Amino acid sequence: MADPVRVTVVPNEVAADLVCSFLRAEGIRCAHRITDIGAGAWDGVPSAAGPREVLVDPADLDAARQALASAELGEFSA
Repeated sequence: MADPVRVTVVPNEVAADLVCSFLRAEGIRCAHRITDIGAGAWDGVPSAAGPREVLVDPADLDAARQALASAELGEFSA
């Protein structure tokens, strides 16, 4: 399997869990992890808070982008 790729970045772990739950409901496997986007924001104090990137398999990237775009427009699959 290829290395996962970033489909989006969200503000925190709760948002990442929500996005992953949505993608999984659409049949897309995903995971999330902390990013270094907010590096320095906590003055070197380790923290699990902050931006997280949502990752998918490269083969699912287009489908994940389409699903998230549809969700933003309020169009959900049945």
